Amino acid sequence: MVTINSAENALKSVYLGTVTELLNTRVNPLLTKIEQTSADVWGKEVRKAVSLGINGGIGAGDEDGALPKAHGNNYLQFVSSLKNLFGQIEISDKAIRASANDKGAFTDLLNAELDGLLKASKFNLGRMLYGDGTGKLAEIYDVESGSNEVEVTDTRNFVPGLAVDIYNGASAIGTDIIVESVDYENDTITLSSVPSSAATGNGIYVQGSRDKEITGLAAIFDTTKTLYGVDRSTSPLLKPYSKGTVGAIDETTIQEAIDFLETRAGSTIDFIAVDDVTKYAYMDYMSQYKRNIDVMNLEGGFRTMSFNGIPLVYDRFVPKGTMYLLDTSVFHLHRLCDWRFLETENGNVLRQNQGYPTYTATLVKYCELMCDRPNGQGRLSGITASTT
Repeated sequence: MVTINSAENALKSVYLGTVTELLNTRVNPLLTKIEQTSADVWGKEVRKAVSLGINGGIGAGDEDGALPKAHGNNYLQFVSSLKNLFGQIEISDKAIRASANDKGAFTDLLNAELDGLLKASKFNLGRMLYGDGTGKLAEIYDVESGSNEVEVTDTRNFVPGLAVDIYNGASAIGTDIIVESVDYENDTITLSSVPSSAATGNGIYVQGSRDKEITGLAAIFDTTKTLYGVDRSTSPLLKPYSKGTVGAIDETTIQEAIDFLETRAGSTIDFIAVDDVTKYAYMDYMSQYKRNIDVMNLEGGFRTMSFNGIPLVYDRFVPKGTMYLLDTSVFHLHRLCDWRFLETENGNVLRQNQGYPTYTATLVKYCELMCDRPNGQGRLSGITASTT
């Protein structure tokens, strides 16, 4: 017979391992390339010493002459707080009782809840990888008078069902607003409600997440802000390669950027991420010259195009007309622990919602994304379709 206790045992002993595996390997192609580690985690922070250049204690000399002087490595200290990632499932008491005598029905119930959690996590984690850590999805471009329709600067970070907050500067003017529908072609979203003071320039953020997300790629390429607590003006290590207004994409432009990163920063580019505009521009370029596009399989069951043996991956969260050239070996997801269920003092993971006949279980992970060599990463932007 299915009970609350047996449900908890199933979540802890059966489902946790499966869910953790899926969240770590099947969420996003970029995430599967990034090593996850508990190293350099100190309390609630990640503190990491990153070397600059090479050790200077080398040289040539005479057969009986003085040896080269020893010189230690130069280091930068990266510091960033661990971010708190949460995911919740909810089961009603009625559903548990209805399936009490049918283990198959209860298994289907849990599978459905966890499947929904995985789909939401796939969207949210993928978005954070390419975000700037602020949780900002877009800005309001225009508010449709007399309706809940809002035109935004970009719809790539929105999906129906997402709960958002709207900010005017540093002040929240609307919280826990549901995105009911998204018109990706016209860059408009329909919200469950629109604050009366909402106006052009207001920021839209994931609910409760403002300035609380992991440090994604957009933060690495935003050279106007500090990175990992270090002023970028203090070291060229913190300045990635960036080339704008690229125009029509071609193999030479991509290879030049890769060669620059490999010779100047010692990087080995092993991952290329593009948006849909860049993906189709590259395909069009290749077709013009009757060139076949190589395809390859990645870990996690992902299948993608490749450029000279490097995976070229489309991701909806890459900005329009942008190509990221990444050395994923210097990215690490530092974690205090892997995904775990929050537990009460008695070790329970299912908790009744106060005043409601429902139970929730919360998955949590404390982590932060860091790049040891920001100057070894590249970005091409302003890419347009190829011309004949």
